[in-house]
Amino acid sequence: FYQQESSKLKRQIRDIQNLNRHILGEALSSLSLKELKNLESRLEKGLSRVRSRKHETLFADIEFMQKREMELQNHNNFLRAKIAEHEREQQQHMTGSVCESLPPSQSYDRNFFPVNLIDSSHQYSRQDQTALQLV
Repeated sequence: FYQQESSKLKRQIRDIQNLNRHILGEALSSLSLKELKNLESRLEKGLSRVRSRKHETLFADIEFMQKREMELQNHNNFLRAKIAEHEREQQQHMTGSVCESLPPSQSYDRNFFPVNLIDSSHQYSRQDQTALQLV
């Protein structure tokens, strides 16, 4: 019984190895025309399944990347708003400190700083000044 089972399994292994070689395009000279056509149709079916799976994976990846892009855009917008808010707070803080440094008797228009509040310590070189040209 074991000898029969062993020979049967050896034959199955040999057939599977031959089939594997045929699928890889090796040892095709021993195949008949009918066997070649059968092998070709099996390969085409397998190839179509591989391509289908590849397309599914690519579409899933594209969908994931599009969702990720939207998440990143939303996060970017959130960070921009946070930066703008921080800059407004800094500007209000700086404006508040300028207002606190004014003498109480002096009033001013919110759109203009009094001349004595402008820091005169900034010295601008000639390179920073651009000449106006009429064209």
